[in-house]
Amino acid sequence: MVPVLALVGRPNVGKSTLFNRITRSRDAIVADIPGLTRDRHYGRAKWRDQTLLVVDTGGFEPVVDTGIVAEMARQTRQAIAEADVVVFLVDARTGLAPQDQHIAVYLRKTGKPVLLTVNKSEGLSPAAMAEFHELGLGQPLPVSAAHGQGVAPLLDAACALCLREAEPEQAELQGPEESGAAEQAAAESGAAAPEDGGEAAAGQALPARAAPLLAPRTIKLAIIGRPNVGKSTLINALVGEERVIAFDQPGTTRDAIEVPFERDGVSYTLIDTAGLRRRGKVFETIEKFSVVKTLQAIESCNVVVLLLDASEPVSDQDAHIAGFAVEAGRALVVAANKWDMTDAYQRQRFAASVVERLPFLGFAHRHEISAISRKGLRPLLRSVVEAHRAAFAKLSTPRLTRELQEAVAFQQPPRAGTVRPKLRYAHQGGQNPPVIVIHGNSLDKVPNSYTRYLESRFARVFKLGGTPLRIEYRTSRNPFQNSRD
Repeated sequence: MVPVLALVGRPNVGKSTLFNRITRSRDAIVADIPGLTRDRHYGRAKWRDQTLLVVDTGGFEPVVDTGIVAEMARQTRQAIAEADVVVFLVDARTGLAPQDQHIAVYLRKTGKPVLLTVNKSEGLSPAAMAEFHELGLGQPLPVSAAHGQGVAPLLDAACALCLREAEPEQAELQGPEESGAAEQAAAESGAAAPEDGGEAAAGQALPARAAPLLAPRTIKLAIIGRPNVGKSTLINALVGEERVIAFDQPGTTRDAIEVPFERDGVSYTLIDTAGLRRRGKVFETIEKFSVVKTLQAIESCNVVVLLLDASEPVSDQDAHIAGFAVEAGRALVVAANKWDMTDAYQRQRFAASVVERLPFLGFAHRHEISAISRKGLRPLLRSVVEAHRAAFAKLSTPRLTRELQEAVAFQQPPRAGTVRPKLRYAHQGGQNPPVIVIHGNSLDKVPNSYTRYLESRFARVFKLGGTPLRIEYRTSRNPFQNSRD
C-alpha cells in the first residue's frame, strides 16, 4: 500500500504550494486568495526510495456546519480518515490563530500521526516557532513551501512515521507462523513468498480490477459544461460517494480534479472541471485559472462528456464549449442531465435546440440521464468506451485504399476548371482523433463538401462513431513542372 500524506490547515497557509512542491508539479491552483482549494486533490510523489500519495485539501474550519465551508470541511475530514500521516500547516507570519486551536483539537481526537509544520518561516528565528508548542502536537517543523526550505526534513519525518505505522499493520496481517508457512510453501513450489502476507495464494486469480477487459488502457474522461449543470454530481454518482463537492452554487468547482474509477472491468480517470462561462463574464483571476485548467483537461483527456441542462434550451455557450472539444479532436459523448425534472414541452424545446445549435456533433452519441437519481449512467459509460475504441482504432492501409477507391467510383470529386483531383491511396496518419492521409494529384482543389462525404463514408464503414475524423491531403509533386521543352 502506498502511504497517504494529507495536508491540512486553515485557509491560505500554503497547502497547495506545498502540494506542488512535494509532487513536483503545478497541478494545484495557487493564488494569494483564501479558500481557493475546495475539493480533495491527489498527487503522487517520490522521496528517496518511498512513493507517497499526497492529498491537498481546502481550508479546514471544523466548527462551521453550514454552506460551502461545511462541504469543504467534510472533504478534509475524509482526507484525514484516509491518511497515514497528517501534515498540519500553520502560518509563521500570522502566528497562532484560534482556528488552529480548533483543528488541533480535532486532529488529537482522530489519533492520527501529525507533523506540525510551520510554513512561511524563511528568515525567521527559531523563537518565532515557540508559540506553536501550545498546540500540543510535538516539535514544530519550520518550512518554506514557496522556496523549498525545510521540505526535505519534513518528508524524511513523514516517511519514518509511515514506516512505523505500517509495521503493526503488517504484523496483524501476517503472523509469524503464517509467514513461515508461506515461505516454506514457496520454497517447496520454487516460487517466491508473496509480499502481501500470503493473501494471493499460488494458482488463485488476481481480482478483476487488475486487467480492464473492454479498453486497451485507462480512459481519461473529462466532464465539461456550463456552471451548475451537474458535473460534480455526475462524478459522485459514478463513483458512488461524495468524492467532490456538489453544491447548488455556480462556480463551486475551481480546479480540475482527477478521480480514479472502475466499472465493468474498465478503468477510468474521471476529471471534474470548472464550468465555462462566456469570455465577457469571466472577471475574477481565480476563474481565469479555472478556465485554463479546464482547457488543459480537454487537451489531456481521451474522451469528453459534454453535460447539458435538459431543463433549458442549448445555449451559444454550450456550442462554444463543444467547439473546444472538437477542435482538440477529442472523442465526445453528449449527456442531457436533469431529464427526470423536465416535462414534454421542455424536452421538445431541448431537442430542437440541439439540432439547431449542435449540428457539428452528428458523430457523438447522445443520452438522457439524471445524475442525482443515477439513471442512464450505464449506457453513458458504454458509449464512452465505444468512443474511446473508435478514437484509438487502427485502420489498415489496404482496406483504407480499397474503401477510398470505392468511394471515388461511387462519387468522383468535382472538376476544378480543367482539372479533376485524383485520389490514389490512403493510410492512417494518427489516433485520438483518427487521421486519414490521402495521396494523389491536385488534391488542393478538393472541395469541403467532398471531404465531408469521405469523412461520413469512412466513419460508417469503420464504425468510428463517437469521435471526430480528420482527413489530410498530400499532393504528389509533378517532376516536369519546372522543366523546359
